[in-house]
Amino acid sequence: MNSIRLTFMVVAFFSGIAGALQIPTLSLFLTTEVQVSSLWVGFFYAVNAGTGIAVSFLLAKKSDRQRDRRNLILICYLLAAGNCLLFAFNRNYLTLITVGVLLTAIANTAIPQLFALAREYGEKTSHNVAMFSAIMRAQLSLAWVFGPPLAFMLVMKYGFTAMFMFAAGIFLLVTLLAWWVLPCVVRTEEGNVAVDPPLRQKGAFDKDVGLLFCTSVLMWTCSAMYLIDVPLYITAELGLSQSLTGWIMGVAAAVEIPIMILAGRYVNLVGKRPMMAGAIVAGMLFYAGMPWFSTAGGLLALQAFNAIFIGIIATVGMLYFQDLMPERAGMATTLFTNSISTGVILAGILQGVLTEYGPHSSVYLLAVLLLLIALPVVCKVREV
Repeated sequence: MNSIRLTFMVVAFFSGIAGALQIPTLSLFLTTEVQVSSLWVGFFYAVNAGTGIAVSFLLAKKSDRQRDRRNLILICYLLAAGNCLLFAFNRNYLTLITVGVLLTAIANTAIPQLFALAREYGEKTSHNVAMFSAIMRAQLSLAWVFGPPLAFMLVMKYGFTAMFMFAAGIFLLVTLLAWWVLPCVVRTEEGNVAVDPPLRQKGAFDKDVGLLFCTSVLMWTCSAMYLIDVPLYITAELGLSQSLTGWIMGVAAAVEIPIMILAGRYVNLVGKRPMMAGAIVAGMLFYAGMPWFSTAGGLLALQAFNAIFIGIIATVGMLYFQDLMPERAGMATTLFTNSISTGVILAGILQGVLTEYGPHSSVYLLAVLLLLIALPVVCKVREV
């Protein structure tokens, strides 16, 4: 493996670490530090995701028209560091949901742009793009093995300020690595969507892309509802330790890694559509089991199904979008990440309403229902 491919892996890993410090603790941060109710927590997630969709689409459109996307990645990582510092020293809900959300939206564009750059680099160097993407995505899961337990350890021992400052330092390190080593992959004029109208007709407005987007939204809504709810479910309803949340997420991420690598290896043999359908079935088993397991051991064992679900949709889902839109890597990857953001919007609203007026188990039962809807939809997407 050459130094550039290794740097892609390292940047993806540390980006994942920084994200894994913040995402699992955000709902706890808003309820304990900012002191808002479940409804306002859900509203924050919805606004955050909605802003992210709008900003990332604008930046993706711009990135696909430029000949190189590396500078945009550097700017996003710098703003990510600034956003961490804002959350470290501010506890005003209005400031966080305006300035903080805007900075988060720009910062979150770094990951899809990084994967788009990696795909372009893989194609230029005749590297196995599916395997390269899967190994890179596995770095994010590897980061989630260590990130959530580390996040809850930092919060419990040193507080949220120290945790966010640590995340800011990681983003600054990532910025330096990306600036120093990541390549400038200059695209030819023929790949520019601004001068290729037929490609536009086959890409963003394609029926199969729309079906895949709807499927992805439903799947990520389930995952986001789980991520928002599980720290509160474990502590408030089950009465278990806060640190268990970190261990649960870490175990799931550890199991995801071999699943992602295997998915990247065999996706062309098995097919993307069958793999996505299998992931949905695993997700249904996971969410159906959540209300029935109230011990640490049971919840940890259940993560095997969660790992299959996330490991496949995170790897194969992104490849599916990219293969349906082969000449628009930036837009394809952004559509994938925006399906996650759209899922977070729905999840924030649904989880907030359900837990405000009902038990936490209703969140997981709804997730099963959403996946039952997603299964026949994904079966209609053409295989590529």
